[in-house]
Amino acid sequence: MKKYKTGYTQGVFDMFHVGHLNLLNESKKMCDKLIVGVNSDSLVKEYKNKSTVICESDRKTIVENIKAVDYAFIADTLDKIEIHKLIKFDVIFIGDDWKGNDRWVKTEKELREKNVDLIFIPYTKGVSSTMLRNENENRIKETDIDEKKD
Repeated sequence: MKKYKTGYTQGVFDMFHVGHLNLLNESKKMCDKLIVGVNSDSLVKEYKNKSTVICESDRKTIVENIKAVDYAFIADTLDKIEIHKLIKFDVIFIGDDWKGNDRWVKTEKELREKNVDLIFIPYTKGVSSTMLRNENENRIKETDIDEKKD
């Protein structure tokens, strides 16, 4: 049973993996419409001091083609109050790995004043874009493919 009309979540969604899929699917279960902000390349560079592996337009295309997602856009800010001015969501979803984070404690208070609930979705353990970015040993290399052809 869906409790909320419009839900919102936001993230980088670089190297899309099952943890991203779980966040989106679990969020959609609780709202009629799920809107997703895909952090722009420049925003990621600004707050993470990292470059994405997959460019923002491709990440947006991937996210907007997930069945649970009703609409996706490129987000240029982490400020959820600014985004709420543009998109009138009544709930925001975030991974529970952010629970207790000072920024999210402040955001939750600010959103509560706008009658927006914050729901923490269980974080999928054992997978992250950072982990995938750093994991080189298990990657298939062209030489591995060539050896199997022989």
